Formats: sequence, structure tokens, C-alpha cells
Amino acid sequence: MSSWARDEAGGVVLEVLVQPRASRTRAVGEHDGRLKLQLAAPPVDGEANEALIEFLARALGVRRADVTIQRGETGRRKTVRVAGVTARTAAESLKTT
Repeated sequence: MSSWARDEAGGVVLEVLVQPRASRTRAVGEHDGRLKLQLAAPPVDGEANEALIEFLARALGVRRADVTIQRGETGRRKTVRVAGVTARTAAESLKTT
């Protein structure tokens, strides 16, 4: 089981490290106990957060409304909750993305 994904009632909590303004949006592996995600969007006016939500929803097969940023809205280290997904499913889906 990945250290960055843990089960919580009704979903999973993901600890992520975001790198905005990357050449493309993708998961690049684990960094310092968090899932590192590169986002093509800039960190301006919430664009990177929207790109994060969109990427996770698509990768995990859930609605965008099921993905919420719990902590770190203005920083690179974020805690994200995804409803309707287990930690195992999240880890498997995001390792291949």
C-alpha cells in the first residue's frame, strides 16, 4: 500500500505534491511520502487546482464533484479526498497514469 493514499469512510485521502507549469499533466511517482503530480496549468487564479481535480477525477473514474482539496489550496503540498474510491484502487490507477 502506498504511503500517500489512505482509506477513509466513503473514499480515500491522497497526500500529493504538485508541480505546476510542467510540460504535461501526469503522475510521476512518489516524492517524500507524497504522490508527485506534474500539472501543465499555471498556479494562477486556481487553474492548477482545477487541473488537479480534473486529472484525479479522470484517472480515478469519478465525478469532479467527488474530488475535494481538504488542505493546501494555495501550496504545493495538498491533501485531497476522493469519494467512492479505495486506497488500493487509487494507488493502482495513479501509478500507471
